[in-house]
Amino acid sequence: MRNHQLMAAGLHLGYADREIVSDLNLTIPAGELTVIVGANACGKSTLLRGLARLLSPSKGAVYLDGKPIHQMPTREVATLLGVLPQSPIAPDAITVADLVGRGRYPHQGWFRRWTPEDDAAVAEALGATDMADLAARPVDELSGGQRQRVWIAMALAQETDLLLLDEPTTFLDINHQVEVLDLLTDLVKSRGRTVVVVLHDLNLACRYADHIVAMKSGKIIVEGKPVDVMTEKVVHDVFNMSSRIVLDPVSNTPMIVPIGRHHVEAAEKA
Repeated sequence: MRNHQLMAAGLHLGYADREIVSDLNLTIPAGELTVIVGANACGKSTLLRGLARLLSPSKGAVYLDGKPIHQMPTREVATLLGVLPQSPIAPDAITVADLVGRGRYPHQGWFRRWTPEDDAAVAEALGATDMADLAARPVDELSGGQRQRVWIAMALAQETDLLLLDEPTTFLDINHQVEVLDLLTDLVKSRGRTVVVVLHDLNLACRYADHIVAMKSGKIIVEGKPVDVMTEKVVHDVFNMSSRIVLDPVSNTPMIVPIGRHHVEAAEKA
């Protein structure tokens, strides 16, 4: 795997006349797992869509290896960058194996010839997501968690050096959330890929992220290693929530303990 550079400079993103992300600068660390966090509607998914070339900027640009990504040929981008958006929709009656196989399209020639390399990539992606036994099943017969793993398998089958995923643990129980994040960590640590993920769970973000980006109102409040930047003040500024931060006994990373209004007095005594 080659370490490709993905960065945003002076980025402005929005929908119609509503700006969501404003004047944002970000360089994604190559060969690391970056997690974007923030409250609902803070712009994290909009930012990911801009980085993935799914949303065109009104100002500024996203650069892939120094080239404006929105000016690059679609096929070239698809061989370098894989994307899993929120709530993707599968074609009716498509099987698990066929949907995962669609991740191979950027690597096929003009005549769409299937190769042994395509077979191997699909099999590896199905195995990595524990979906091999369901390869022949129609996707619309699966549970929400199983469908999510199929989409992740399709993104893996694309075999890109850069992988962007918008809330890939949605609909998954805690066991499968951890499995997915372990899998993404394997892609980074063992295969040298660069992975960017939007997550809601702040503690899982702190546990798994090499680099964390905390956003509020379309801007980056802080970024860096979780142990260096995640403080009670940052949690309050980003999420408008009081908390205590303790050491995660498993990973030695910051663990955020929320303080609700019914526990303020107990927190003050602690």
